[in-house]
Amino acid sequence: MLKNKTAFITGASRGIGKAIALAMAKNGANIAFTYVSNQTAAVETCEEIRGLGVDAEAFLCDVTDFSQAGETVKAIVARFGKVDILVNNAGITKDGLILTMKEQDFDQVINTNLKGAFHIIKHMSGPFMKQRKGSIINISSVSGLMGNPGQANYSAAKAGLIGLTKTVAKEFAPRGVTCNAIAPGFIETDMTAKLSEKAKVAALEAIPLKRMGSPEDIANVAVFLASDQANYITGEIIKVDGGLYV
Repeated sequence: MLKNKTAFITGASRGIGKAIALAMAKNGANIAFTYVSNQTAAVETCEEIRGLGVDAEAFLCDVTDFSQAGETVKAIVARFGKVDILVNNAGITKDGLILTMKEQDFDQVINTNLKGAFHIIKHMSGPFMKQRKGSIINISSVSGLMGNPGQANYSAAKAGLIGLTKTVAKEFAPRGVTCNAIAPGFIETDMTAKLSEKAKVAALEAIPLKRMGSPEDIANVAVFLASDQANYITGEIIKVDGGLYV
C-alpha cells in the first residue's frame, strides 16, 4: 500500500511509533524516524526495519526545539529525497491533579505533544506544498476528546492537536495534502504499564470490548490513512479505543 513512499515518524524507537514504523515498512515505505534519548532502541528499531527490505534511518531530535526540528527535516529530505507521509507521534506524560501539578510539568507536555507537532508540520509545509501531495497523521488521544482526571496537561495537548489537525487540513487541502488524527484509547505500551492494577481494572471495565488495544491496532489505521485509499479523507479524528468514548 505504501510502496515507493517515504514516511517520517517522530518518536518511533518504541511503543506506538515503532509499531507504525514497522507496519509502514511492511507495506513498502522507507522510514525516517526521530528519537530523543534511547539511541540503543533507535539502532535496534532501524535494523529491524531494514530487515523488512526497505531503507531506514534514525535521527536524534528534540521536537520541542524549533531550530533542531527544522534541521532534522532538512536532513531527512536530503537523505531520502522526499517525504510522503508525516506521523507526529512524539509524546510524553507528566500526570498529576491540577491541585498539585507543577507549572513545568504542564509546559513540558504541551511543548512536546502539541508544540512539537507544530514545529515539524511548520518545517514540512514547504516540501509538502512544493510536491503538492502528502499525508499528515497526528497521534492524539481520547483524553483530548473526553478529558481525564490527573491529565490536564496531556488532555489539553491532545485536544489542541485535534484543533491543529483540522486547521492544517483546511490550509493544506488546496495543495493536495491531507491531515488526520488518530485518537487511541488505552493501548498496551510502556505508558499504560505504569498504571496501578486498580487503574487497569477500572479501565477495562469502562471499555466495551473489555480489553486494551495493541500498538498494532493504531498502526493499521495509520497505514490506511497514509495510503492512496484514504486520499479523499482529511480533517478526521479516528478513535481507536474499543468503544471507550462512544
